[in-house]
Amino acid sequence: MIENSGIKILLADDDVDIIEFIRYNLAKEGYQVFSALNGKEALEKAKLEIPHLIILDIMMPVMDGIEACQEIRNVPELNNTLVTFLTARSEDYSQLAGLEAGADDFIQKPIKPKILVSKVKSLLRRLNTGSDKEGTLSLQTIVVDKEKYTITYKDVKHSLPKKEFELLALLASKPNKVFRREEILTEVWGDDVIVGDRTIDVHIRKIREKMDIGIIKTIKGVGYKYED
Repeated sequence: MIENSGIKILLADDDVDIIEFIRYNLAKEGYQVFSALNGKEALEKAKLEIPHLIILDIMMPVMDGIEACQEIRNVPELNNTLVTFLTARSEDYSQLAGLEAGADDFIQKPIKPKILVSKVKSLLRRLNTGSDKEGTLSLQTIVVDKEKYTITYKDVKHSLPKKEFELLALLASKPNKVFRREEILTEVWGDDVIVGDRTIDVHIRKIREKMDIGIIKTIKGVGYKYED
């Protein structure tokens, strides 16, 4: 468990009993655990601690989990931080809203200790696999810096939220290759996260709006490709 001592996890839930339950089980595994009682407090502590993983409840006072996630994804220093929602709500629209806000996954209430620990370990493994993809990708009009999570397009630098960055980086990794929707979902969101086609479309739209980028082409009925 010593190998987990450098891993920081931030919990945000307005239920103190749930916070203590999760804190106890994660601390037993050696993780450094911090807590917040609402989304605003979570955002402030995230900026201060720069955790590896943030576990957010969706329904919280002051600032809910969806709003907090959106704010977190706009903080460049937190681009490498994983975010998962802790929720008793299983409705599709709730999960879709969370994923569109930039979440990496969901943990469902009620929580069993073994499942909680297993889920956290699975999420944190994504940080390790991501280290194999570090480096800089330079094309004709775009530079993708995978270490700093920045995109330079036509000499203008952009800092995108994590999922938008990963999606654009994937498309740019193989110019003119058509990435099927299934492939995009697997590469960006993972096999164990269930998301719909609309999630991809929303992220593509956000990228286009922020960067006025015309080199992402839609292949109707198939997916997307990057043309440089």
